[in-house]
Amino acid sequence: MTPELLIAALLTAVSYLFGGIPAAYIGVRFWGGIEIQQHENGNVGTVNAVRTLGMRAGLLVLTADAAKGAVVVGIGRVAGISDYTLFAMVIAVTAGHNWSPYIGFKGGKGVAVIFGISLAMAPLISVMVGPLVFAVYYASRSWVWAFGAGIIAINVLLIWFGAKVMKITLCLVLSVLVVTTHFAPEYRELRQALRDRNWRKLGLLE
Repeated sequence: MTPELLIAALLTAVSYLFGGIPAAYIGVRFWGGIEIQQHENGNVGTVNAVRTLGMRAGLLVLTADAAKGAVVVGIGRVAGISDYTLFAMVIAVTAGHNWSPYIGFKGGKGVAVIFGISLAMAPLISVMVGPLVFAVYYASRSWVWAFGAGIIAINVLLIWFGAKVMKITLCLVLSVLVVTTHFAPEYRELRQALRDRNWRKLGLLE
């Protein structure tokens, strides 16, 4: 293995382990003395932290999880690595968050981490999309539709502004990853909601 490949492999592994730090699990246990996996939908992420301990705790968890994505992008840029290695690191930090090795390979949905990645790689677009996400949430009361609108908007804007093919590809891969992670556990309910065209039920699948 060449030194470049070894460095790429090490950075990818470290990104996965870093992404696996379960901010929601640690935060809820520290502030509330409870296991977040035993409350609401059991998801180890921002939305469940909000529902379990309130908005303040949720915002702290969101900040911590988003920071994981942003820090990995920052490390990659400082290290001067190739786009392909950065691609692998970003996927790894998201996978670590979604399937944390510290809590039995369970975790969140990856939205907060991807938000941090987006802020670091495309800050203007991320800021532009923010109001849309909250507007859709307040209109639908569904984080599924809100995050879905945000994900679609970021992909469209990257293409519209002529971003590099690598960045567009990365965004699409991350989008597929977060959608798969979100809906895979609810596959039967998803099929039924789509079959019945029950968009309200679809928006409640978490």
